[in-house]
Amino acid sequence: MSTQSASPAYVIGLDYGTDSVRALLVDARTGAEVAQAVHYYPRWKQGQYCNPAKNRFRQHPLDHLEGLEATVREVALKVPSEQILGLAIDTTGSTPGPVNEQGQLLGMLPEFAENPNALFILWKDHTALAEAAEINHKARTWGGEDFTKYEGGIYSSEWFWAKIMHTVREDEAVAKAAYSWMEHCDWLTLTLTGQPLAGFKRSRCAAGHKALWHASWGGLPPEEFLTHLDPKLAGLRNRLFTETYTADQVAGHLSAEWAERLGLTTNTVIAVGSFDAHAGAVAGEIESYSMVKVMGTSTCDIVVAPTAEVGDHLVAGICGQVDGSVIPGMVGLEAGQSAFGDLLAWFRQMLEWPLQAATLAHSQVLSAEQLALFQQEVSDNLLRQLTQAASEVDPAESSVIALDWVNGRRTPDANQALKGALMNLTMGTSAPQVFRALVEAICYGSKQIVERFESEGIPIKQVIGIGGVAKKSAFVMQTLADVLDRPIKIAVSEQAPALGAAMYAAVAAGIYADVLAAQKALGSGFAETYTPNPARVADYASRYAQYQALGQFVESATSSPTSTDRHAELVEASRVQQ
Repeated sequence: MSTQSASPAYVIGLDYGTDSVRALLVDARTGAEVAQAVHYYPRWKQGQYCNPAKNRFRQHPLDHLEGLEATVREVALKVPSEQILGLAIDTTGSTPGPVNEQGQLLGMLPEFAENPNALFILWKDHTALAEAAEINHKARTWGGEDFTKYEGGIYSSEWFWAKIMHTVREDEAVAKAAYSWMEHCDWLTLTLTGQPLAGFKRSRCAAGHKALWHASWGGLPPEEFLTHLDPKLAGLRNRLFTETYTADQVAGHLSAEWAERLGLTTNTVIAVGSFDAHAGAVAGEIESYSMVKVMGTSTCDIVVAPTAEVGDHLVAGICGQVDGSVIPGMVGLEAGQSAFGDLLAWFRQMLEWPLQAATLAHSQVLSAEQLALFQQEVSDNLLRQLTQAASEVDPAESSVIALDWVNGRRTPDANQALKGALMNLTMGTSAPQVFRALVEAICYGSKQIVERFESEGIPIKQVIGIGGVAKKSAFVMQTLADVLDRPIKIAVSEQAPALGAAMYAAVAAGIYADVLAAQKALGSGFAETYTPNPARVADYASRYAQYQALGQFVESATSSPTSTDRHAELVEASRVQQ
């Protein structure tokens, strides 16, 4: 499609992350990023509705709706509203929430306003460990189809059904009031369109990777299996969905209410929702057998491969393989790490505690705003100094080895009950040495994922980095290139998931024929490439072996079931099918 003489057209990508939402206004003819705006969730920042000690992380929809209005109104002022033709949303996932028959999240109702179980259950909430283990056991022993097989064969506590099971068991009031459940990306899209819940187009990306949806068994698992999981799930299947839709499809148009609130028009097309990593992979110019690593608080590693080449081959221990979840016509394969930037932030916060406590002595002479700015400056300086000092540590002179499972292990072989660890500490161990070991650990975790894909017959032909860590930390990215012994290309866009969502919006609005065309026209290219340092590669290979040994020890010592047997079962099942 020629865009040289076409009338002006713009699209908006909305990216809902863990801490904030960002809106990106994109010129749909040139790919220029015209404006962006960010809104941090105030309730989330205050820790409301969360209990980290119990692995409970919930988010209030008002954080999301306020951020939606603030960011979109800001960017929409840059161009005439009638020229903004499409909008698409990506969110974290799996982040489900209970809704009534009108599609309203229960937490928005007065009787549930302060109930964490009536809010969105964030991706990193691990309160459903027992339910995930139960799903895995029952899926392979109930005597019928194993409905986890296209989700890597191991269902996670981070995902849709485990969280629903846990909630309906724990909270009778929510269980009775919940007519249905919706992923965050679906609920926001429904809200913008103002459509009835019945018949609403649910996300293929969300349903396929997290809700056991697969076309081969007619959509969601049958009622018989769901009631086998728990009788409290009886009837829910019929109130959920059967069909799912790819993110380039039209979900509806902006409602009159939201058009007024956002400063747009009802002609604006709203695309089907998606997950942040999958949208980010599109903006990262993913192609067959590329791995796009979306690196922030956690990581999602996205690979696409032609559907005809993957077929029914099962890739064990990943986070699902779904036809069309990234690019229609290709299978999207997802993996990731439950803690990436989060692991480094945890260590920084450990060191900050005495520093922040000391600043309280100044609380009587500083305003709350001044105190907050001072504490933020201390935090930023500490991270910079740690990074610089850690980069100067010679790995050959530090024996510290770390394990990156502080938030459990997502891939390979999900086991959220696992814990982090440090080995070889001495009285001479310094903070920079520990920090470097933590950086190495997240890179070794990435290496295990690459090795799993390739051992399962999915070659990784190139690695592309996007996200905050990829853009901001040369130390982490160089270490990752050395550990993987592969070049890593860094995408230009500062807001890759939002840009990917904008690409989906451009297709839904009819500006481009398909995602590949939008990707080619709107892609921002690559800023730089990190190449492996041969002098480091051998050192990291040796330390990687120690990391693996530490991981095997910790996993064998953990009381919860391991995934080793399950991996073997999936490998054998894949061979039988082939």
